[in-house]
Amino acid sequence: MSVEKSPQIPANPAHETAISACYDAKAQVTGDSITLPSRIRGKVRDQYHLPSSILLLTTDRQSGFDRSLASVPFKGSVLNQISNFWFKKTEHIIPNHILSLPHSNITVAKKCTPFAVEMVVRSYMTGSTSTSIWKNYSSGIRDYCGHNLREGYVKNVKLDETIFTPTTKDEHDRPISCEEIVSEGLMTKEDLDFCSQKVLEVFKFGQEWAADRGLILVDTKFELGKDENGDIILIDEVLTPDSSRYWIKSSYEERIAAGKEPENIDKEFLRLWFSKNCDPYADEVLPDAPKDMVCELSRRYVGLYEMITGEAFIVPEGGEEGVKKAVEEIVGREA
Repeated sequence: MSVEKSPQIPANPAHETAISACYDAKAQVTGDSITLPSRIRGKVRDQYHLPSSILLLTTDRQSGFDRSLASVPFKGSVLNQISNFWFKKTEHIIPNHILSLPHSNITVAKKCTPFAVEMVVRSYMTGSTSTSIWKNYSSGIRDYCGHNLREGYVKNVKLDETIFTPTTKDEHDRPISCEEIVSEGLMTKEDLDFCSQKVLEVFKFGQEWAADRGLILVDTKFELGKDENGDIILIDEVLTPDSSRYWIKSSYEERIAAGKEPENIDKEFLRLWFSKNCDPYADEVLPDAPKDMVCELSRRYVGLYEMITGEAFIVPEGGEEGVKKAVEEIVGREA
């Protein structure tokens, strides 16, 4: 399976050269060189707990199927900066955890207690993971996260309405209804009602912003928590190509009519490659994704950053060593 370059992402020789050079030099930011004992390693983000805040390092690690798939040049910088953009744009809807961005890969954030539920919002019948609405629907399931889905949907079509489809944070996520969330004691009904309403509002804002820039915001995953004052805030990442699915608006109808997958600017094509070349849930060792695929994903992430923000992406300097120095300085200063 080869991947075509998205024609909607303008060619940028300087970016493409930098991406290829980073890949060849294995200079992606993984965070592995940072040996501070305070690190809590996540799939993509590493946490360092400071006395009055948390340092979040967004790496170039690419996750999928609840495991690491590849390291994508400059991905961490793109994700961190896109999140910061959306956090600022949606402050009028719900407050967030941002305190500062001392480095393009680093966010210093408020301490909070996350809810034990991932807040997923969907507008289209799509997806390839075990929790996705299409995977469940195509296997015959019609009661999905408390929603009764009608017959007649086909893959990648728009749902009749945008829906809230939460999942658990188990070792392997599972879809769950709002009623089950409350009955299992994961959240109170009051908190859940507030959170579900707010994420639907943020998603609607993001969809409208994206549509004006030639993009379809298909679905996304939010995380919320309570800060030290007990206020519910938006945390983690917001509307990034890691937490969200984006399609190109101009080619959507034509590609669907032709039976093709929508033109996407997210990690879905990488997920599809692994699904076709191995069993990403069962195989102990996964094959390496081809260089052209990893570099194209980087190019799309950079292009998406520029489409959403309207700003030119600045290739970060220093790589892993620069990030290590920044983390150690901040942790040392705050200790």
